[in-house]
Amino acid sequence: MNRLADVAGPTALTLRGVSVRLGGRTVLDGLDLAADAGQVTAVLGPNGAGKTTLVRCCTGLLEPTAGTIEVLGRPAGSPGANDRVGLMPQSTGAWSGVRPRELLEYLASLYAEPLPPATVIDQLGLTGFAATAYRRLSGGQQQLVNLAGAIIGRPALVFLDEPTAGLDPHARRQVWQLIGGLRDAGVAVLLTTHAMDEAEQLADRVHLLDGGRLVASGTVAELTATTTLEDLFLSLTSPGGAT
Repeated sequence: MNRLADVAGPTALTLRGVSVRLGGRTVLDGLDLAADAGQVTAVLGPNGAGKTTLVRCCTGLLEPTAGTIEVLGRPAGSPGANDRVGLMPQSTGAWSGVRPRELLEYLASLYAEPLPPATVIDQLGLTGFAATAYRRLSGGQQQLVNLAGAIIGRPALVFLDEPTAGLDPHARRQVWQLIGGLRDAGVAVLLTTHAMDEAEQLADRVHLLDGGRLVASGTVAELTATTTLEDLFLSLTSPGGAT
């Protein structure tokens, strides 16, 4: 994909001292983290570690209790940031009755220079179910539609929350190739995942969360110099997170 984004500056996302408390519990605890343009930043952690809360804060869906988040040089959630951000959530119940082709055409209409919906449909293999209601799609098919919606506006920064969950190996590899294309186009990609091989294949930098705290950061090579990424994950995290 060409001209996916027009990225200004190397650092697309910066979190400084970000904390979130919900229902009397600390979900994120003093988080410092950055994601650069033209790189894939992977956030790993067990269920409840705070990964989805992190994404929600960065996209303005949730306001941190403390700390600051800068997205493309602007405060998280501000119009100047959000119109250049793509988000692939884990679920999108609001799309239940919409057909993928109609959805992508509508989403494309919201941007000045979107990717052609037909191109996205073809590249992600959506053609066979582009006219089927979203609620009737399999979990893996819904994931692919969610991903298409995240990239249709040529984002400079895209958040992918467990983008390959439920996908078969062929579709998973398609998504990997697309993420690589985003990186090559200069897009900053932040993805959350439970798959160690996915992080090893895709990530330029990895951040490991446990109980809302950052317990390890570095390149894959740095983090696996003396152990595997999975063994490091198991040694630094607890089963199930704090949230």
